[in-house]
Amino acid sequence: MQSITIEKALFQAYQHIEKVDARLLLEKALQVDHAFLLTHPNQSLTSQQSEQFFHWVTQRLQGMPVAYLTGQREFYDSVFRVSHAVLIPRPETELLVDLALDLIPVDRVCKILDLGTGSGAIAISIAKHRPLSQVIAVDISLEAIEIARWNASNLRASNVHFLLGKWFNELSQQKFDLIVTNPPYVAENDPYLQQGDLRFEPKIALSAGYDGMDCIAHIIQSAAKYLVNEGWLFIEHGYDQAEACQLLLEKARFNNIRCYADLAGIIRVSGGQVDASS
Repeated sequence: MQSITIEKALFQAYQHIEKVDARLLLEKALQVDHAFLLTHPNQSLTSQQSEQFFHWVTQRLQGMPVAYLTGQREFYDSVFRVSHAVLIPRPETELLVDLALDLIPVDRVCKILDLGTGSGAIAISIAKHRPLSQVIAVDISLEAIEIARWNASNLRASNVHFLLGKWFNELSQQKFDLIVTNPPYVAENDPYLQQGDLRFEPKIALSAGYDGMDCIAHIIQSAAKYLVNEGWLFIEHGYDQAEACQLLLEKARFNNIRCYADLAGIIRVSGGQVDASS
């Protein structure tokens, strides 16, 4: 393949894919950062770098998520390893971390549970910012657990413990100050599953029953017995599921029920507190 410069490689890629996608793919192919691309536009790619970059451009043009091509995704203030075994962490899920950190004291030991941890992005982000906390993260996928453990080690989050299992099944009689979860919540026949990045992500991490509420309902119905008195549950859900979540929380005898909107103004997280008198 004929030698090509950084500037020309990007220009060619821009004709086919989004500029930010092209930049991220070239950074990965060259193992450099954005500043390097800006300051070295005339540097030539090796034949191997060029071949890898344009192969990724072709795959991206076919719809493959950039995160799966590069094997990583930024979330909160860290970079996480990802693969086809895990859901790609999304910016709107950072709201769940923000809410958790607002609730967890910096100077006190708290027990936190993250259900359906995937890459571990939520659990590890919480653990890093609240080093006194003890975080347990659960997932049904062994591949996901292995990736999450790698991320925890790489990011030096030693206060996270990972469990292989379905929801609460492996937790025995443990009690937590806070439970957070980003469970599957897309309806199983939703055409959205056949669009964009979702086409390539694990269906087990995306869809849950005919209306997408199966996992959410199970978690809400089961959570209270795993929370200390006045403990909290926060659940990320779909754009149109807030009202259903509130009804389920009320039925499960949670109080202080609250809803929180993401930066786009969409109600993305609902939660409540265990009634200490129940």
